[in-house]
Amino acid sequence: MNEQMNVPAAPEPSGFAGWFTTWITAVTKPSEQTYAAMAERPEAQTINQSFLWVFLAGTFVAIVSGVLSAILQMAGFTPQIPAFSELAGSAPRSPLLSLVISVCASPISGAFSVLFFAIYVGVIQWVAKMFKGTGTFSQLAYVTAAISVPFSVVTSPLSPFFTLGAVGYCASGILLLLTLYSIYLQLLAVKAVNKFGWGEAAGAYFLPLLLFVCICVCVSVAFGAAIASMLGQGFAP
Repeated sequence: MNEQMNVPAAPEPSGFAGWFTTWITAVTKPSEQTYAAMAERPEAQTINQSFLWVFLAGTFVAIVSGVLSAILQMAGFTPQIPAFSELAGSAPRSPLLSLVISVCASPISGAFSVLFFAIYVGVIQWVAKMFKGTGTFSQLAYVTAAISVPFSVVTSPLSPFFTLGAVGYCASGILLLLTLYSIYLQLLAVKAVNKFGWGEAAGAYFLPLLLFVCICVCVSVAFGAAIASMLGQGFAP
């Protein structure tokens, strides 16, 4: 286990320019020292900053996806990722109406982004505590948000293009590479914030993911068995 690093706190620049600087630093200059310093900032001692970032990013992503989906729909393409209005159960015929609904509902997407982000970070930090991690939920949330928000903003324009032939393959390839890089950065963040080794970081990061996958598989199997049973009873004489 690594010894605790005494890294002086680095004050965050003020305003949106400061946010942008923090995001760029998080994704272009990754290191344990960088993330440990971020975790010691005053802004990292509460959840306000990280939750605000995630909310704004989720709202922005919903708006961008709605705009691009409407443009593709008007151009005669059918986006693979449905707009928020279709997800909500409405299927407006007009791309403009679909766009308006998506934009108006975008804060709901932002709120759900915060909810899932809080659960995601909370479970990881809970497992990290089991491995004797020294970080806190707010510290990990701050560093993780500084990593995930710019990735969300950059990748949001890619999703509506996944069905457009060669363009879709290129978009999927770019998304895969960015996702792998993001996973590495988040692993490094878990390691730096909690001041332990790579093994503990991997366990804290991947065990919740493995558990989530197992739960999804079990629920899917149980749901499929229930449907099969209902269908079998329906066709029984």
